[in-house]
Amino acid sequence: MTNDFKEQLLSYLTGTIQTETPPLEPTHYIEKETLDAIKTYFRGVRTEWGKVNWPERRQVVFETCAVIVIVFVFTVAIYLMDLIFKGLLALITGGLK
Repeated sequence: MTNDFKEQLLSYLTGTIQTETPPLEPTHYIEKETLDAIKTYFRGVRTEWGKVNWPERRQVVFETCAVIVIVFVFTVAIYLMDLIFKGLLALITGGLK
């Protein structure tokens, strides 16, 4: 807090100054419009979240298993290709003796 703010707040709270305007606010306070905009945004998010058409559990489980199987198959295929190319490169360069 700045010294001006502290002084005005202290004098305002103790009643040593008579003013109709409240003391200065520190600059780190969030303005009311910004807070209202944030609340409105999250209300909209909650509304849209309710409109989402979620898949059934059975479909999610099936598609997850399919992805795992496909990843496994491609992993094995790439590993086998790596072994084949490594063997061919060794034959070409004379590494296998």
